[in-house]
Amino acid sequence: MAEFKFEVVEQIGVLSENAKGWRKEFNLVSWNERDPKYDIREWDPDHKKMSKGITMTEEEAKILYEILKDEFEK
Repeated sequence: MAEFKFEVVEQIGVLSENAKGWRKEFNLVSWNERDPKYDIREWDPDHKKMSKGITMTEEEAKILYEILKDEFEK
């Protein structure tokens, strides 16, 4: 199996935390030494283990922002 690399380039914000200390976070993450992307997923307290999540380009994150803004302005 190929080695899997990641680096949390910037911790932007914590959305929630569960009883075991795992936190759902919005971060900028570089996967396999590629350009960083915006990312939402749960991380263990040491950022060594993670859940499945979603990554977005800057353009996708901007579109999501507009969708959320429109939704909450109703």
